[in-house]
Formats: sequence, structure tokens, C-alpha cells
Amino acid sequence: MIGRRLALGFPTLGLPALLLAACAEGREPPGAARAAGPLLDLPPEGLTQGGLAIGRVPPGSRVTLDGRVISVGEDGRFAVGFARDAAPEARLAVTAPDGRAETRRLTIAKRDWDIQRLDGLPPKMVTPDARQLARIKAEQARLNALRRVDSPLPYFAEGFVWPTRGRISGVYGSQRILNGEPRAPHLGLDVAVPTGTPCAAMGGGRVLLADNLYFTGNTVLLDHGHGLVSLYAHLSRMEVAEGATLARGQKLGETGATGRVTGPHLHLGLYWFTTAIDPQPLLPA
Repeated sequence: MIGRRLALGFPTLGLPALLLAACAEGREPPGAARAAGPLLDLPPEGLTQGGLAIGRVPPGSRVTLDGRVISVGEDGRFAVGFARDAAPEARLAVTAPDGRAETRRLTIAKRDWDIQRLDGLPPKMVTPDARQLARIKAEQARLNALRRVDSPLPYFAEGFVWPTRGRISGVYGSQRILNGEPRAPHLGLDVAVPTGTPCAAMGGGRVLLADNLYFTGNTVLLDHGHGLVSLYAHLSRMEVAEGATLARGQKLGETGATGRVTGPHLHLGLYWFTTAIDPQPLLPA
């Protein structure tokens, strides 16, 4: 057999020689693709209650969070969000197009929450009547449907800016006591500014909603892609139409005191699908 190989002009190469030959020709050695590093690049920022984490995997990978399939962009980027009361651990699994797989157990840091008391609210805004409750229920269903949008827009991973600057009058996660009655936590960021202050898009996105709602007054929702939606509430003016595309920092309206408020301010909400997350850590210091 050896003689026949030599006679045909094919030298016999062992594995080390094959590896050297591959390297000399600029090719990856056999099995090199499967010997690559970790599939998942996920910085620790955002791995907290109320946090948003942006990760990257090889394009075309399948990603799941606790069994839920997560959309992956063409460049391999994806987003995952964690609720105010998220469990201390989550499981993220990745399967690459070449069959490699990685599972990582994520530790979700616990946070402490403030208590915020608001007095002087109109009674109907604290305890709505039956007709108002029907309106609230219909509006909540509409909002939840819009927050479930899973578009391929890339803006979710392109960074964010403050919609407006001013005194922080309410923080995400605080337990709210309205007119002395404990209520649901505050799931957004409040910026106290005078009525008529310009309000801009925190990131690029498509307008999902521009309408007047019972609790949040004049309200704009922006879709940033991959389930990330920002909400701008209590506006005095809305200067965008549903379906329009905005650039990061582009004006969308002016702040005000519409809806359930004690004074003029912007309420900025941020959602990963229907999970409310904290916008403040994503904004410049």
C-alpha cells in the first residue's frame, strides 16, 4: 500500500503534517471551528432586577431564556430583560448554526426599592369608577398588545440619550402609596420639567402609539426592535404620527401634566415585551 501511494505521487502525511500544511495555506485546521471560544458574549451590566442586557452570539444562532425563544439580529445581537421582582437565577441557552451549544446560568442581582408617597391626587384617579375602569382595561389591553411586538429593528442595541433633562422626581421600582393607600410599584422614571419642555426619542424607533390615555395622558410609544419599547407619558403636545420612524434625539412632543399627575413632568417607561425595566441605567450619567 505504501509503495502504491508513493508510486502515485501522493505523500503520506500524519496529523501534525496536515495541521502544518493547513496553517501554511491559511486554512483553519480540521476541527478548529468547534474548538473556538465561548458562543455567548453577555456583559454583566443589566443582569439585575429591572435590568436590560444586550448580548451577542454567532449570527443564525438559536437563543432561549428560561425556555423562551429570543430573537437574534442579523449581526448576532439580542436583548433580554428582567422584571422588578425577577428570580435570582435565569438560564440562557445558545445553539450555534454549526451545532455547538452553550448554556449559562445567570445570576440576577437583587435590588432594594424606595417607598414613595403621593398625596393630593383626585379621588377618581386613585379609585376610578366602573366606566373609567372599563376604559382603563381596554387601554391596558391595547398597550400590552403593542408591547408584544417583536420587530427586527436594530435600534435596541445602538445606545440611548435622555429624552429631557431635569430633576428626578420618581424612580423605577419604588413602592407607591397614593393618598395613603398602597398601590402598584412605580415602573418608570419621572423627570420634573415645566410644561412645554421639548421631549425627544431616547433611541431610534418606530411610533407604535400616539394617543391620549386615562392614566398616562398624551402618550407616545416607540418600538426600538427585538421587544424593546419606550413610553413617554403626560405630554402636553404630541408631534408624531403612528407609523413614523424617529432618529435618536429627535423631538416627539412637549412635556406636560396630562393624565394622573400631581404636577408637570415626563414619565419615561421602558419595556422588554410586557416586562417593565429600569431606563435610568441605560442613559448617560
